[in-house]
Amino acid sequence: MAARRNQKAQKTNELDGAEFFAAVALIEKEKGIPKSYMLEKITQALVSAYKRDHENVGDNVVVDANEELGTVRMFIKKDVVETVDNPGTEMSLEEAREKLPHAELGDIIRIEVKPRDFGRIAAQTARQVIIQGMREAERGMIYDEFSSKEHELLTGVITRVDPRSGAVSLRIGSGGEATDAFLAPGEQVRGEIYTEGMRLKVYVVEVRRSTKGPQILISRTHPGLVKRLFELEVPEIYDGTVEVKSIAREAGSRTKLAVWSAEPNVDPIGACVGPRGGRVNSIVEELKGEKVDIIKWSEDPAAYIAAALAPADVISVCVSEATKSCRVVVPDDQLSLAIGKEGQNARLAAKLTGWKIDIKPASDPGEDLEEPEDEDLILEDEELPEDGESAEADAQEDLETPSEPEEEPGEAASEEAEPAASEAE
Repeated sequence: MAARRNQKAQKTNELDGAEFFAAVALIEKEKGIPKSYMLEKITQALVSAYKRDHENVGDNVVVDANEELGTVRMFIKKDVVETVDNPGTEMSLEEAREKLPHAELGDIIRIEVKPRDFGRIAAQTARQVIIQGMREAERGMIYDEFSSKEHELLTGVITRVDPRSGAVSLRIGSGGEATDAFLAPGEQVRGEIYTEGMRLKVYVVEVRRSTKGPQILISRTHPGLVKRLFELEVPEIYDGTVEVKSIAREAGSRTKLAVWSAEPNVDPIGACVGPRGGRVNSIVEELKGEKVDIIKWSEDPAAYIAAALAPADVISVCVSEATKSCRVVVPDDQLSLAIGKEGQNARLAAKLTGWKIDIKPASDPGEDLEEPEDEDLILEDEELPEDGESAEADAQEDLETPSEPEEEPGEAASEEAEPAASEAE
């Protein structure tokens, strides 16, 4: 009875080739890890396990895995020598002839190693190597999956909201290729409320490798988020008929979008607004009420700057190419509208166009920019864009022009906006 139990225990310690390859195939099916990669890692694990218990064997340990025959065999190669200096890689002629009667000096003898010969520590080493190899493979697959989605729009499910810092964790993807992403407080839109289980669209800024797996940096404030939303809602942008030239955004408050089309029969602004404002209103809803101004891009800097200051009217634009600056004259009752609340309208226009903008009222237009006359571009009132070349995203908003305080002569209000060009990625 004892002999039968020992025989059964010995049998279970043998490496069953058929079960081995079946297990590798199952891992490939469930986790998507290539069979060749798993065989490489398992081979490495077996070699590491043997070296754990046998010193000075060097690279003489080999594993022969034959899927066709369904066998996995491990060998240690030893040289037949007269005097043995390293028992791990050498053996005497007498010892060699016990295993192979026709052995001669200089021959290389392959001695098979059974898995049952591994010690407990060696077996644990093999197990850890295999597990680590599988984790690395999964992380590599997740990195490859998401690195191709940089600068794209993804939808995730909020799994946790940190009550102290306000940081949000999202689960992006599904199945084995799903991973967690971190929405830092600095990348969140002020005023938005996040709850667990909520689905949220985010912009993938960057994907990095790390020891704990790929890190996906996401944002809700990036201008690229607005661009990708327009690509989803506006087929003309997706297929390239309408091109987004530039975006300037102050997340949660207002965005200005410059669009252009090479097709003369296509109205780029109308395509973005959609029938009855349906397209742009869907984007505004996703942005939780953020205003979106859509303006027509122009090669003429003066026309472009005038359009960027919408919804304010512009009398004239004097442009200095050398200093990348301009002076804009607006009606006195439009000055506050052109500047915007806390200077927002002028600031976004400067970011959108990349020009430094100085806004003056018609009652005090100031002196002309000092530059050679042939380099000055002046856009007069009759050259301003026609009505309809700018659109306000929130159709229900009533623009109210605040009354201007009475000003003493020579003390007209002005506003200068510094550009910080923000091209849509």
